[in-house]
Amino acid sequence: MRFNLTNIDKLPEWFDIENIKLLEQWGFEIIKPNYRAEKYTADFTKLIAENINSCQELFPEWIEFEYIRELFYCPNFTANNKLKKEFEKFKRNINYYPYQTYIYWTPKDYGNLLYSDGKFINILYALHGKAFTDKEKYKDASRNTKSNIYDFISQGNKIAIAVDCENVDVLKLYSTLKNLNQNEIAKVEKILLYDDVHTSIAWDWINKFTSIPVEHIETERIINRKSLVDIKMAVGICKNIYENEIDSFIIFSSDSDFWGLISSLPNIKFLVMYEREKCSQTIIDKMIEHSIVHCPIDDFCSGNISDFKKTILIDLLQQSIDNVLSLNANTLLNNICEKAQIEINDKEKNKFYDKYIKTLSLEIDTNGIFKIKIAN
Repeated sequence: MRFNLTNIDKLPEWFDIENIKLLEQWGFEIIKPNYRAEKYTADFTKLIAENINSCQELFPEWIEFEYIRELFYCPNFTANNKLKKEFEKFKRNINYYPYQTYIYWTPKDYGNLLYSDGKFINILYALHGKAFTDKEKYKDASRNTKSNIYDFISQGNKIAIAVDCENVDVLKLYSTLKNLNQNEIAKVEKILLYDDVHTSIAWDWINKFTSIPVEHIETERIINRKSLVDIKMAVGICKNIYENEIDSFIIFSSDSDFWGLISSLPNIKFLVMYEREKCSQTIIDKMIEHSIVHCPIDDFCSGNISDFKKTILIDLLQQSIDNVLSLNANTLLNNICEKAQIEINDKEKNKFYDKYIKTLSLEIDTNGIFKIKIAN
């Protein structure tokens, strides 16, 4: 390119021509006449710097995007010989770069940096002196664990899921459903949510994020301090066995009380999904002793449920805003006029409405206090 004046769109062995065409379709000017390699390198680096933040939505919200950004952007690239030195460093240590592809870092022999999400994230955070401890974000249940669940479902004639909403984390339940093969769990006839007034509002959203029919059973409290969820769920399971001929139940609960139900129905197949911190080892030993299929839901990846969490939070935000800002704008203007006790005609009203009411804006001060600002 430097000696025979061949431009980069004529060098398919070095550059992906289709990618060049795609970038130009997106409005990026790539091909330039009489350009040398070093000028192209500087241009590409500048384009990356200007557009890398647009890629943030491609990565999970829980990861520190600044760490990702630094891998793609060479700072101070306009400094004398900066890019040349980077290229020389890359050539000297090319075997330490993932798939021999350039990234901006201090090369070191980490093996295959991209071997797994866990390895990449842990090294990425370690490069910044931090430790990434939330392994559930990238680590999923083992193939053996999932196979046991699929085998349980395939062996049943009519299968249902029963959830003790008081003793299950709604995010962990959704993580489990999300990370199981949807074709394998399609045989499940329904999900029964046994809920209490004091549990998370997020349970109301499960039916919108699964194709399995959901029945949401909310229990009332006779005595305020005593929940009836466990007895309601036990009765509901028995009712579904005898009325709907359900022969296999997947129970989501860490409550030991359900062992009484399971042990009393020897002809019904049970799979118990629990949380490690909430379930006693005694119950786990009992399930092992009686060959009850069981597994912790903590093992399922929680890094891909951002949409579920965001939807719930936005809905609650909207509800909160509606409760605070329930005043009608026309009513507000009429109240102002009445309180002022001054004459104002319709034309003046409309002008005031357009200039001051319609342009009201919301601000947040340094203490997080909302303030409604009137335009000047």
